[in-house]
Amino acid sequence: MKPPRYLSWLLAVDGFLFLKAGLIGLSIAAPVGPIGLLCIQRTLAHGARIGFVSGLGAAAADGVYGAVGAFGLAAVTQFFVTLALPLAVCGALFLGWMGVQLYRTVPRAQPAGAADGIGAGRAFATVFALTLTNPMTILSFIAVFATIGGSAATTGSAAVIMVLGVFCGSALWWLALAAAIAGIRQRIGSRALQAINRTAGTVLLGFAVWQLVTVFRA
Repeated sequence: MKPPRYLSWLLAVDGFLFLKAGLIGLSIAAPVGPIGLLCIQRTLAHGARIGFVSGLGAAAADGVYGAVGAFGLAAVTQFFVTLALPLAVCGALFLGWMGVQLYRTVPRAQPAGAADGIGAGRAFATVFALTLTNPMTILSFIAVFATIGGSAATTGSAAVIMVLGVFCGSALWWLALAAAIAGIRQRIGSRALQAINRTAGTVLLGFAVWQLVTVFRA
């Protein structure tokens, strides 16, 4: 039995909206910045599971900001924008601290996810917190959702579909990245891994300094 014509049209529209939102989530996650670098390092040091879970932290934070934009929560948006300066400073300090810790990390022959006390919960939480410290992302999501959703963005169901699409698109990128990096993990020795740790730590410190300079120049 075929579904009614209006239901088929609704499913097609919702599916297209989900696909567009998924592509947005994928494009937001794909550029390699401090979060991507951290996920790559964690995949090399602790395995694909920890790398992917770290990426899910970023996807969840994107989902939070996406929900604020999709549902048009103006008061929440204003709240985060007002806190942009302290959040950016805290994020830069946190990123700098993680850079120092990563630089000092000595690779050990331990099971994936156990080295240096990193578990799935900590991996998720740290990246989630780092991603949330960029509250100006809300403005980007508002503009994006206004474009891809149109009048549909005013309905609750369309907003939910867009948020899920962004999360799934972002999560798909982190899954692919973790799987790709895990494929070459066994070929990297402890000496090379230590060099990667120090390089990644230095780059994270650089990102932290750049963020602080940018914040105080604004």
